Amino acid sequence: METAKINVLEDIKRNIARVIVGKDEVIDLVLISLLCGGHVLIEDVPGLGKTTLAAALAGSIDCSFKRIQFTPDVLPSDVTGFTMFNMKTGEKEFHEGGIMGQIILADEINRTSPKTQSALLQAMQENKVTVDGNTYSLPKPFMVCATQNPVELTGTYPLPEAQLDRFLMRISMGYPEKNDEIAILEKTIEHTAEAAGVQPVATAGDIADLQKELEKIKCSRLVLAYIVEICRRTREYKEVSLGASPRGSIALLKASMGMAMLSGRDYVLPDDVQKMVRHVLCHRLAMSSQAYVQNQTPDTVLTEILKLVPVPAMQV
Repeated sequence: METAKINVLEDIKRNIARVIVGKDEVIDLVLISLLCGGHVLIEDVPGLGKTTLAAALAGSIDCSFKRIQFTPDVLPSDVTGFTMFNMKTGEKEFHEGGIMGQIILADEINRTSPKTQSALLQAMQENKVTVDGNTYSLPKPFMVCATQNPVELTGTYPLPEAQLDRFLMRISMGYPEKNDEIAILEKTIEHTAEAAGVQPVATAGDIADLQKELEKIKCSRLVLAYIVEICRRTREYKEVSLGASPRGSIALLKASMGMAMLSGRDYVLPDDVQKMVRHVLCHRLAMSSQAYVQNQTPDTVLTEILKLVPVPAMQV
């Protein structure tokens, strides 16, 4: 890995850490998703800095940031845009929706109807939207950071498996440690805690270069077999009604490559795979009714699978 590219990643990470205190792992995961061209589902209670994280990421890489506040009355056209007839010119004009940005915060995505949720599918999979038969490309880099509250379920629409599968990772911010929370209050007093104050330390072009660099990360056949075996075990596990698909295997590979790159290596280790497994696969597993009786969760299943699958011996 070139030192200059590693320095760019470190600069972005430090810049975000100015406003997101004590959450280095979360910042790493978001950066890995960005490098992979993937999307992140942040599942946590309100007030932990999810919006600030997305805004700080966009500000650090000089990218446009848009927030879509999902509610039951939000329509698909609010997301994708719509075509309107201009009486003056006599022509149809396309009016952009909220998705036409680079870093998109889809806030409380499970509060909107399935029809509106599905408006994100093409954008997240193909980086395009189709409106009235016309297809429009989204700006690059493009990343959706969606949030949902795991506690409050009244008036929500659970995301279907097809939608969840479009997210590279599902992560949790978690409450800050005591000293970190004190630091947050100190920054608030000093008026330095707002992401709006973050200055760019990289450009969209830098991110495009890093994404191309990710494609050069090497992964041995042994590690590929390790990834496949982990995903295959999820399909065979009796408490799992729906295991990880090949898209899940690809996501785990890309995330592991991103972890290797963030660590300054140009090759993937089994350790990279192990660090990414839960973040990439937990939301892709559907548990059987028997699993809930036995207190089995996707996390406990993956923990067990990691113990059972032999770790390949690597020669570095």
